[in-house]
Amino acid sequence: MKKLVSVAPMMDVTDRHCRVLMRILSRNIRLYTEMKVTGAIIHGNRDRALDFDESEHPVALQLGGCDPDELGYCAKLAGQWGYDEINLNVGCPSDRVRHARFGASLMASPDLVAECIEAMIEATGIPVTVKTRLGIDHLDTYDFLAGFMETVSDAGCRTFYLHARKAWLKGLSPKQNRSIPPLDYERVYRLKRDFPHLEIAVNGGISSISQIREHMKHVDGVMIGREAYKNLWLLREMEECFFPNDQEEPPCSGARTRKDVIRIYLSYVASRMGQGERRPGQMVRHLAGLCHGQEGARLWRNHLTRHRPGTREELAILENVLTMIVPATPIARGAGT
Repeated sequence: MKKLVSVAPMMDVTDRHCRVLMRILSRNIRLYTEMKVTGAIIHGNRDRALDFDESEHPVALQLGGCDPDELGYCAKLAGQWGYDEINLNVGCPSDRVRHARFGASLMASPDLVAECIEAMIEATGIPVTVKTRLGIDHLDTYDFLAGFMETVSDAGCRTFYLHARKAWLKGLSPKQNRSIPPLDYERVYRLKRDFPHLEIAVNGGISSISQIREHMKHVDGVMIGREAYKNLWLLREMEECFFPNDQEEPPCSGARTRKDVIRIYLSYVASRMGQGERRPGQMVRHLAGLCHGQEGARLWRNHLTRHRPGTREELAILENVLTMIVPATPIARGAGT
């Protein structure tokens, strides 16, 4: 069974530029788009919603919606665009999503989720997966969760990513729902024991290689959330740890050090600017977590915050700032500078 090692879909984080940066650090870890609402794809700027860089593979499109026909249509488009996987969001607890009757609120309607999965599978030949919570509000018993898994898997879904917390749809913000409901990894482990034929990956509160190794003893994979963005070098460590046979060459574009990563990524930013990108600062902001844990990391973050570049000349200045920060600091795990 393949290793399910991935970075979670995160709104305002895992846009196409962030994913390019993450791919420079890791060749094999699966990347996910931000949640894309079906209506925005069908009625909005389709290219803007679906386009991605070829370097991002393997990359998955996460969809938000509750209409089987709309989800099936968007799944067909995802196949045409070349995505490697489609993931249905059954875990987002925001008010906007809840009022639209998708995201975590879908857990209350497992039969509808099953219809959505069937429509998506019928529309495309690429894998269709689900990301969900352990429960919502007072629908949080193990029997409820197991029944949900059985219904949805009977519709053809074979891979589930479980955020190991329930969600409170009323009373907690999305940010609070990422930390206040307690983690229950054992419930995820129990699901794997009871559904051995399914691929099950755990998500939530995972921040180190040692934690990932422990989870891998019980489930098929892990999905890392905000820690992977706050500490980008963790992706490089995960690549080396879980895909050791793929280390004869650097993960992507010859990047072995933090300076390599920044040099390559800034070249990508300059290229996008040449194609008409008008907000380079929105691309460069993703570099903030690259020096996490290093002496000078705060200086690096502060510089990015105060001086987001708007021209090619300012990109060159950013590289010069890096030379002041990184060389005096040993890279984690002896990777050099």
